[in-house]
Amino acid sequence: MAPPNRLLDRNIRFSDKRNPDDFLGGLVQNGSVTETNFLSMLNIVLVASSPIRVYAKATGAPVLQTDTPLQLGDYIVACDDQIHVSNEPWLHRVISHSVSGREDGFRDGIRARDRKCVISGVVNTRSAGNWTSFEAAHIFPLELENLWIEFNYGRWVDDIDDDAGISKINSCQNGFLLQSTVHKAFDQYLLSVNPDDNYKITVFDIDIFGFDGRVLDPACLNPEDPHRVSDHLLRWHFRQSVLANMRRAGEPIFEHDFPPGTDMMKEIREGPYAQERFEKELAARFKGVV
Repeated sequence: MAPPNRLLDRNIRFSDKRNPDDFLGGLVQNGSVTETNFLSMLNIVLVASSPIRVYAKATGAPVLQTDTPLQLGDYIVACDDQIHVSNEPWLHRVISHSVSGREDGFRDGIRARDRKCVISGVVNTRSAGNWTSFEAAHIFPLELENLWIEFNYGRWVDDIDDDAGISKINSCQNGFLLQSTVHKAFDQYLLSVNPDDNYKITVFDIDIFGFDGRVLDPACLNPEDPHRVSDHLLRWHFRQSVLANMRRAGEPIFEHDFPPGTDMMKEIREGPYAQERFEKELAARFKGVV
């Protein structure tokens, strides 16, 4: 069975003026995406050597650098030069669960700092030690540690000494506490946090939980806390989310529910990104990734 895609629920689409019937991409607008946000997102998805101009296909009204919510509909992108869709790599994540070998220091540090789901705002008021349905989530995925090292993403973390001899991917600055449902959506790039817009949460899917437009809880943002979440890593995740959801038909949404008896490896082999997903599953199991 083909995985669900990000195309079907879109209520915003955009195309090149030179070929207005060929849609270059789109998104789901739940209300929080402003005209300024949209222009910024287009500059991630599209590549042009001169500035782009965007206007509503139906009315010709220009899209401007304003905080006005983007209206639903189709948009035309004009440019004096050729417009290309970005080929920037998108990095999908492992969405299966394996709890063996988890980095306890990361989990415990995130719990102590946040005490709540920083997306939904739900506080864990249970007795000490009961964290059922709350999970410490990595912003940059643990199973891609080789890329973390290759591109020196550890430079965005400053609460672990550079001479510690480790990659720093398990720094609390690379994570926050989420409810399990939110964690799955975050790992699938279906919601993200924009640190350049007051930490606004953007839901790129139908917003069934009402998170779109909320602001990331300040529990993980205290500037006096050396373990506060990294703006750079949030920005990385937001950019990946834009690529996943807005470019062409969007990236696949992978199955996450594998009850006993399900042939997970068969589904992976027969689905998109089969080789990469298989390798990441092996890496995740080796590291004990949640």
